[in-house]
Amino acid sequence: MRKLDPFLLSLIGAILLATFLPCYGQGAMVLSSLTTLCIAIMFFLQGARLEPKAVLESVRDWRLQGSVLGCTFLMFPLLGIALHALMPGVLKPDMWRGVLFLCCLPSTVQSSIALTSIARGNVPASICAATLSNLAGIVATPILVTLVIQRGNVWSGQAIIDIATQLLLPFGLGQLLHTRIGDWAKRNKKLLSLSDRGSIVLVVYTAFSHAVVEGIWHRVSLPDLLITALFDTLLLALVLFLSRGMGRLAGFNEASSISLMFCGSKKSLATGVPMANILFPAATVGTIVLPLMMYHQVQLFVCTLLARRFAARSEPHPET
Repeated sequence: MRKLDPFLLSLIGAILLATFLPCYGQGAMVLSSLTTLCIAIMFFLQGARLEPKAVLESVRDWRLQGSVLGCTFLMFPLLGIALHALMPGVLKPDMWRGVLFLCCLPSTVQSSIALTSIARGNVPASICAATLSNLAGIVATPILVTLVIQRGNVWSGQAIIDIATQLLLPFGLGQLLHTRIGDWAKRNKKLLSLSDRGSIVLVVYTAFSHAVVEGIWHRVSLPDLLITALFDTLLLALVLFLSRGMGRLAGFNEASSISLMFCGSKKSLATGVPMANILFPAATVGTIVLPLMMYHQVQLFVCTLLARRFAARSEPHPET
């Protein structure tokens, strides 16, 4: 059985700290500014680590890459809309917005690649697909949030400015400086990983501090959390089943079908938390990211078991 990872425990710790010792007033303003800076640094370092040629190579196998993008940015939102239409009263409105928000997010990078490798799938294709998904998500996610969650003020002028200055500009600068600091970034992956995760923990603490001050635990109960976890599991199961069928219909071999399943079913906590911090009012961000945090652990647990099952089979060929 897969144990809870330290990162998830850190996120839970941030929620507990915010619950009992929330930051508010002048301290909250200072922490908000620090959070904005940390998000910018995180995306700068992501840009510095990414090989520019990987962006170009990511579109080479257009059928597989298009299928992953279709799962991530089309299938997921449609499933979220369908579940909301069928069972609108099962979850409270803020939790539903959180479920729909996670449906709009890009895929993960590290876990998609790692799980594909464990399952003996097409690792190069997964690297390209995860990279392309995250790049597309910077623009696609805000647009989908506007369409799916139907918040007319989400894709506002201020949101465009914030996304450009906090995400796109730092990422672009990192890409420009890749030749200068790219090797350093590769040599210090563990240090930068701690920096990335620390930034997300800080964003979660800030978000939940706002939410606690606004009375989140009076609005969200333990049954709400359990039902949301069940919805996350159902959503993951549906996408895994449908993406598997999509791979067979498209005629992909086993290795590429595995890549499609694992890249198409993941949702990025690293992108989702900062994006929620930009797109939604501070008082609602804590509730919005709760379903995403639960989905993060569910996807790791279920997909690790699934990857090990695939690994037990004969090794597939990596070519498409």
